[in-house]
Amino acid sequence: MLDYPALRAVAAVVQTGSFEKAAAVLNVTPSAVSQRVKQLEERLGVVLIVRGTPCTATEKGGWLCRHMENVGMLEGELMTHLPALADPAEPQQPVTLHIATSADSLGTWFLSAMSDFSRRSRYLLNIALDDEEHTAEWLQRGRVLAAVTSLEKPIPGCRCAPIGVLRYHATASPAFMSEHFAGGVTQEAISRAPALTFNQKDRLQSRWLRQAFGRDFVHPTHWLPSTQGFLDASLSGMGWCMNPALLAGPHLAAGRLVELIPKTPLDVPLYWQINRLAADRLAELTRAVVAAARMHLRQ
Repeated sequence: MLDYPALRAVAAVVQTGSFEKAAAVLNVTPSAVSQRVKQLEERLGVVLIVRGTPCTATEKGGWLCRHMENVGMLEGELMTHLPALADPAEPQQPVTLHIATSADSLGTWFLSAMSDFSRRSRYLLNIALDDEEHTAEWLQRGRVLAAVTSLEKPIPGCRCAPIGVLRYHATASPAFMSEHFAGGVTQEAISRAPALTFNQKDRLQSRWLRQAFGRDFVHPTHWLPSTQGFLDASLSGMGWCMNPALLAGPHLAAGRLVELIPKTPLDVPLYWQINRLAADRLAELTRAVVAAARMHLRQ
């Protein structure tokens, strides 16, 4: 039999980041939470929580947390039909859904989907950010229930649907173009002109270079992990970068930004993947994502 008090303790520690906060959520003492977690770890023979500030789940702990999300959805559904089952002495905690997306999607269209869903739903949301080429890993490892990803192939145990294309433009300010590309946008010029890169997983610049020049090559770069920061930095002349068309469009139209090479957009197809066990209960979430994608993304 599953020890659900212990499972709830694990989920609460991971959700809040500490044993003390989990104790407050569960209305028990921190020592009780610690004991439940320790006994479950000893029984399973694995570490479920990495103790730290904050506390985080191991891969096995993450799977237990996703199980508790599914249990919470089932219990919530059951209580709507049989409210007498609820224990008045036990506080009812809202279920938090874990979802992964990219910073560019969040900064352009995804937040509108989440806002729409949250207004119509009893669920809370925990949105994790990673490159769209890597959010699928969060699903594969059981760290999230759903993700926006560039992976077309369905992840085992998930439903997958295409939702649209996020278009990017290689852009820079007119002043930057005059300083670094006065003789044209050549491989030699790009090899000297500073770019902007989100992080080590960001391959958009490399993909555009292969598309425009037939090959990737080394170029200097600033590191800037912010979608809005990318836009602001390119407007200020700090470097050239791949900006989402949804953000760069007005600045391109006004001449505040220009394309390095006209009419060379980079299109990134996006897919919505959701855990099959939760898909039917979260049909409203999928509808919100699809509706926002149809409104903002290229179809």
